[in-house]
Amino acid sequence: MLPHAATETVLSPLYFLRMRLFTLFLFIFSPLWSGYNASSRQYSTMELQGVDVSHYQKQIEWDTVVYKHALDFAFVKATEGHDYRDSMFCSNWTSLRRLGVRRGAYHFFRAYGCGYEQAINFLKTVDMKPGDIAPVLDIERTDGIPEEIMREEAHIWLQLVESHLGIKPIIYTNQFFYERYLAGHFEQYPLWIARYSDERPFLTTGKRWDIWQHSNEGCLDGISEKVDLNIFPGNTDMLDKLCWFPASVNAETETAP
Repeated sequence: MLPHAATETVLSPLYFLRMRLFTLFLFIFSPLWSGYNASSRQYSTMELQGVDVSHYQKQIEWDTVVYKHALDFAFVKATEGHDYRDSMFCSNWTSLRRLGVRRGAYHFFRAYGCGYEQAINFLKTVDMKPGDIAPVLDIERTDGIPEEIMREEAHIWLQLVESHLGIKPIIYTNQFFYERYLAGHFEQYPLWIARYSDERPFLTTGKRWDIWQHSNEGCLDGISEKVDLNIFPGNTDMLDKLCWFPASVNAETETAP
């Protein structure tokens, strides 16, 4: 036993040195592992995190949300059909601008309604500012209307909003609805796709999505109800390409010294 004890005494300083180096390694590299969520899915540094909300989330404490979470963008429900305005839109829209969070507004499309009237409802409700994300048309049900008519009225909404603002709106839908009713008909518009999974959506048409709603079970400080979670696969400069910058603002930027 003595020879073993003597050997242990000699090796102790080396042992403690190794433990200190290992602890230092964990301290330095632990931030690299903080990108994993509860389901062990790793978020890339080239992804932006966002939410989308409506009156269903009730009164949101946006200051708390922004302080506690990395929030890069947020979409807010503005209107639905030809005359409905979300009761929380103004509060959410104003708070996001005050806090400097990139914001976007969406319209919930009703297939039984006139596309023109629905577009006017949205345009009268939403006061767009330079840098806001392009308007979104949320289209995810036929409301019992023939799909051809649904698509025709949706086209009217999209074309009117684009002609008024000078930017292509974004289409939001779930993957099943897209494949069944929209694929091949709206390929020129940016796409925000809902698919609740750890696996990224793959569309049979080969079209690339621009935003992915990957969960409707988000729990965030400052929001009392479950909230939808979204990913934009890029950085802020890339997100700018989906944002509204009026011609007058662009002209001022180009002529600035």
